[in-house]
Amino acid sequence: MLSLQEQFQQTFGRAPTVIARAPGRIEFIGNHTDYNGGAVLGAAIDRYVWVAAAPNAAGRFRLQSHGGAKPLDLPAVPAARLTGAESWANYPLGVWRSLGDFKLPQPAGFDLFITSDLPAGAGLSSSAALELATALALLELAGSEPIAPEQLAALGRHAENNYVGVPCGILDQGTSAFGRAGQLVHIDCRGPYFSRVPLPAGTHLWIFNTREKHALIDGLYATRHRECLEAAQTLGVARLADLTPAQFRPLEPKLTPELARRAKHVIEEHARVGDTVAALQRGNLPAVGRLLTASHRSSQHLFENSTPALDRLVDLLEKHPAVYGARLTGGGFGGAVMALTREDFSMAEAEAIAAQAAPRPDLIHLQSADGAAVVR
Repeated sequence: MLSLQEQFQQTFGRAPTVIARAPGRIEFIGNHTDYNGGAVLGAAIDRYVWVAAAPNAAGRFRLQSHGGAKPLDLPAVPAARLTGAESWANYPLGVWRSLGDFKLPQPAGFDLFITSDLPAGAGLSSSAALELATALALLELAGSEPIAPEQLAALGRHAENNYVGVPCGILDQGTSAFGRAGQLVHIDCRGPYFSRVPLPAGTHLWIFNTREKHALIDGLYATRHRECLEAAQTLGVARLADLTPAQFRPLEPKLTPELARRAKHVIEEHARVGDTVAALQRGNLPAVGRLLTASHRSSQHLFENSTPALDRLVDLLEKHPAVYGARLTGGGFGGAVMALTREDFSMAEAEAIAAQAAPRPDLIHLQSADGAAVVR
C-alpha cells in the first residue's frame, strides 16, 4: 500500500507540507450526557484519521479521501452543505469556515488528502478525528501558533454543529484532543472542564463492531437531543444534568412517559459517571464493570438508542468471567459495543463470543492513546 505522502504526491503532483493525525475515541461511560450538561469519560484510541495537506497557490480547495474516485475541486468553500457522495467534505470545509469564526488564520486555498484506519460508522468518532486533524493541518498551513487543546476541541465541535448539522456535545472532540495513553479523559461539560483519570494497569478495551448503520444525521440522534431539551424545559432546568436522581423523582410525573424515560437515563447516567471515576480511583474494577453494564441497560430500556444486535453482544459479554462490563459506545442506533476486560481475555474468546452474535461483529483490540497532533 502506498504511504500517505505517496498518495498525496500521486493525487496532487507534489509532496505535502504538513501531516496531522487525530485519534478516534471510545465513549467509556456517559451516554448522551455531554450535550445535557453532564459528565462523561472517554478514551482516545490507537486508531487514527491522518490528514496530509499543502497550500494551493491558485486559491482552490482540493480534497481527496483514500479510496475516493477523484478529488473534489472547488474554487471557493460553498456556503451551503454539500450533499450526496460529496457530503463527507462538509467536515474539512466546515473546519476551514470555523477557523474564520474563531478569528484564527485560514489558508487561502489548500490541497488535502485524508486516510484512516478508524472504522467509520462504528461509534468511534471518525468525524471528530477528521475535524481535529484537519484543523491542525490547516492552522499549520496558515502559519498559526499552536492552539490549546480546549480551543481545538471547541473548534471541531463548532464545525460539526454548525456546518455538518450534528448537534453533538464536546465528548468526541474533547477526548480526541486531550487523550493520553494509559488514561481516560474526564469532561465536565458544564465548563467544559477537562481532566484525566488513570486507567488501571491490566485492563484491556475491546470493540465489537456490528457494522449496523450508525448515521447520526439521518438517524435518531437529533430526535433524542430535542427530547432532552424539551424535558429540561418542562422541568424548569437549563440542563437535565442539573438534577440529581433524588431531585428528579418527585418531578418525573410532569413529563410524558417517553420524555420521563429520556430524562431518567441522562440524570442517572451523569451520576454513574461520577461513581465510575470514584471506582477507578479506588481500583475497584468489578464496580466499574457493573456501572458500564448498567449504563447499557439504561440506554436499552430508557433512552432506547440500542439495537437487538448490541443488546445480544452485551448479554454474551456479561456472562464471561474475564469481562468486567460492556456497553454500547457512541451515539447508538447501531455501531459498536465496548468491553472492559482483564488482560487474560484473548482473541480466541472474543471470536467465540462474536460467533454467537448476529450479525457477526468485527473485533478490534484497542489501546488508549495520545491525542491529536501534527506529526510532520
